[in-house]
Amino acid sequence: MVRQPLTPEQIEAGRRLGALLRSARAERDPGEVAHAAGISPETLRKIETGRLPSPGFGTIVRLSEALDVPLHDLAATWLGADQPLKAVS
Repeated sequence: MVRQPLTPEQIEAGRRLGALLRSARAERDPGEVAHAAGISPETLRKIETGRLPSPGFGTIVRLSEALDVPLHDLAATWLGADQPLKAVS
């Protein structure tokens, strides 16, 4: 299976997400947050720096819990301010 290259929009979304996660982590040790989320510190660094702009859903859920950031906020940040989330019925 060949993975399609990310679009510039996806790369920018990853940068926004990484910035929010870095801000939410604040002064907490990256290793501590990574451990709480069940990921490696290197994976956390890649997400926070935008080098992994499209992490798996489960990873985002675990980071949401570890950092006490609502999943909705992470999704809205990834989508960008001009693309509000729509409720699923």
